[in-house]
Amino acid sequence: MKSRLVDFLKGYDFSFLLAMCSLFLMGILNLYSATYDESTVGLAPLVKSQILWFFVALFLAVLTSFISPKNLFRYSYFFYFLCFSLLVMVMLTGKTGMGATRWLQVGPLRFQPSEFMKIALIFALARWYTTHAAYRELTLRDLILPGLIAFLPAALVIKQPDLGTGLMYLLIFLMISFYRRLKWQSILKLASLGVISAILMYNFALKDYQRKRVQMFLNPYQDAKGSGYNSIQSAISIGSGRLLGKGYRQSSQASLHFLPENHTDFVFSIFNEEHGFVGSIFLIGLYLLLLLRLLWLAKSSHRVYDSILTIGILSIFFWHIFINMAMVTGLMPIVGIPLPLMSYGGSSLVVFGILIGLSTSISNTRTIF
Repeated sequence: MKSRLVDFLKGYDFSFLLAMCSLFLMGILNLYSATYDESTVGLAPLVKSQILWFFVALFLAVLTSFISPKNLFRYSYFFYFLCFSLLVMVMLTGKTGMGATRWLQVGPLRFQPSEFMKIALIFALARWYTTHAAYRELTLRDLILPGLIAFLPAALVIKQPDLGTGLMYLLIFLMISFYRRLKWQSILKLASLGVISAILMYNFALKDYQRKRVQMFLNPYQDAKGSGYNSIQSAISIGSGRLLGKGYRQSSQASLHFLPENHTDFVFSIFNEEHGFVGSIFLIGLYLLLLLRLLWLAKSSHRVYDSILTIGILSIFFWHIFINMAMVTGLMPIVGIPLPLMSYGGSSLVVFGILIGLSTSISNTRTIF
């Protein structure tokens, strides 16, 4: 019995769970600092809630790590249609908050189906590319059906409205498609189509406040006390951190409540202010190690499905990290994209926990044919 346990521990890849715990530890300390109030006795409610959701996410990560990738392949389309049905239910019976209808209520539990759709999307795309175009270059025609697989849930989510998450689905689809070897002609055609679509979307599809965000990205001081306020305060927060930061729990932007949503979208701004350039490089380094580990896993997996699924997991992490950091530093318009394992949010934390479990499962079985 002891030898079996030793063999199991030797074959189990703990690296992804270690990365998850390390990033969450930095995240929960940052959340405590961002929400700290001297008048509050004990931990703030948001901190308690985040810790509880982390243990749920960690449990699901460990549980998911024991699911065979063969079973993931078998039920990929089922999970996709289940999550797509939940998105339809959001349109019909969803709960509204802050002007958007994004949540479903099941008893005391409220969750965001659009977060789980990210996992379902990479399942469906990985299975489609495995069974239809595993060993050849893709043409534009080959992208029609997988494009619809990504576009349909994206359209529902943008309707909520949640433009950031909807565009995230399309970015995930593009990264997986590039990994499956697109022809250069297809890449050029796709890039041209993307530019045309962006222009049409800006002029005819975006709501006024969404169009305003793009304008504020180009010139936030155009409306410094209105639409450009968050962007300006975020820049002040990051700049004031300088090289080494102001120190833990010394963020003026958080303590004086100058920066709204500092526990969700703008956690990286508060982290920058308190820990400076050096601390931020350390955090980015941790994320980079996780992404490189996922890239290694994709290259070392012998099964096509496992490799594509890993790239899907990598794309979710990469785009969340890139977009969140880019928007708070003023390199992109502000959209509601959380920073993985750092931003407050139960649904987001659970999703990233499941992704960590999936990565562990693929790594544990990568040498088994």
